Amino acid sequence: MSLPHAILTALLDEDLTGYALAKQFDVSLGFFWQASHQQIYRELKGLHSMGGVNVLEVPQHGKPDKRVYSLTNQGRQMLDSWITQSTRHRGAKDELFIKLFNVGSVPIEQVTEAVKQRQIEHVRRLELYRKIEARSYASPSTLPDRKKGVYLSLLAGIRQEQTAVTWCDDALNLLATVKP
Repeated sequence: MSLPHAILTALLDEDLTGYALAKQFDVSLGFFWQASHQQIYRELKGLHSMGGVNVLEVPQHGKPDKRVYSLTNQGRQMLDSWITQSTRHRGAKDELFIKLFNVGSVPIEQVTEAVKQRQIEHVRRLELYRKIEARSYASPSTLPDRKKGVYLSLLAGIRQEQTAVTWCDDALNLLATVKP
């Protein structure tokens, strides 16, 4: 997936300003596809020049004009074409796993602390996902079709975080057996 496809996906349901789109990445799509606000604005310009999105300038008093982006038919065709392509899983780059290769040659407390910090991150993210699930997805089978896909992405995130928390438990237990 590329950032332009994530942006087009975000515009399926509603027209958004660049700011609102960036905020949506912060609290939704960004859980699965990270992008800076700067990257989002750059991609919006590119999508506009390719005809994937329209831009409506909305005058504001005392502020710069607001730019509202909407999906065009061409943008929808871009999404449809992308959906039919094979899906690739991208491997992760994770410094923690490289640090683990150093167990036995560095002070174990440093590696253990890195795993503890990672576990805190996963626990927090899992709690957030569970709150979102409880608030918006209590009865998944009755959701509108468009929301079922969103729920499935959230469910994948929940499962990944559960697995990560369990892995951290296992890692900490094994690291506790390493001789200082």
